Amino acid sequence: MAHPADRSRSTCAGRLGARLGTLLLALCASAAALAASPLQGARQLVLVTTADWDASQGTLRYYQREDDGAAWREAGGFAVAIGRNGSAWGTGLHTVADLGEGPRKREGDGRSPAGAFAIGPAFGYAAQADTAVPYLPMQASHWCMDVPESPHYNLIVDAREVGEAAVAGSSEPMRLDLHANGDPRYRLGLVIGHNPDNVPQGGSCIFAHLWRKPGEATAGCTAMADADMEALLGWLEPAAQPRFVLLPEAERARLAGDWQLPATQEAVR
Repeated sequence: MAHPADRSRSTCAGRLGARLGTLLLALCASAAALAASPLQGARQLVLVTTADWDASQGTLRYYQREDDGAAWREAGGFAVAIGRNGSAWGTGLHTVADLGEGPRKREGDGRSPAGAFAIGPAFGYAAQADTAVPYLPMQASHWCMDVPESPHYNLIVDAREVGEAAVAGSSEPMRLDLHANGDPRYRLGLVIGHNPDNVPQGGSCIFAHLWRKPGEATAGCTAMADADMEALLGWLEPAAQPRFVLLPEAERARLAGDWQLPATQEAVR
């Protein structure tokens, strides 16, 4: 579970949960269909690389291509912060066979999940956002459940629908501004499809979201500047089946051929 001062994590229930689950399933397709490469069919790629497993700072670059096998063209990039303890292999579109050495993601470890993931809906404090990605406006009653024993684990739920007792114990209010003295981090964000089967203790509530100050590490998410998030959300196109990949540089190099990953350049400063 995240430290109360470092709330950062992903996925949904009630009517909202059903909507988000449907969106993620549509984006994920099936693991079997993606066995050859977790980027198969993707024409947009968000790639985060870090120096090593314990690094909390990284570079996010986003790319596009015409079709499978075509060269990736870089569309932008910027600096990001990830988990305060670095990263660890998560559960997503990649397979067990893809995993190399390195830690495995678990609830409360302060690490961002590494691997390849579907990109889910956007969310935020406003009623709408300038993005083609499906957008979920958050209210004070919305929580992401980081309690492993909860039947709503790793889902965003509305307490008005599931009941106040169902969200007891969660440290992930989706309106941080209302629950944490104006905290801006969830003003605009994006769900990363980690642990899509919501396996208890597997890690929950993984987002891309805003940072309060440059370089501030998270409890397991990827944080960035407001303008960078806005640019990313404006660029994403669901029809292009975008993927989110986070890897230490050595793992990116190892998987580059099998995953059809682009070569990286010097980190953004």
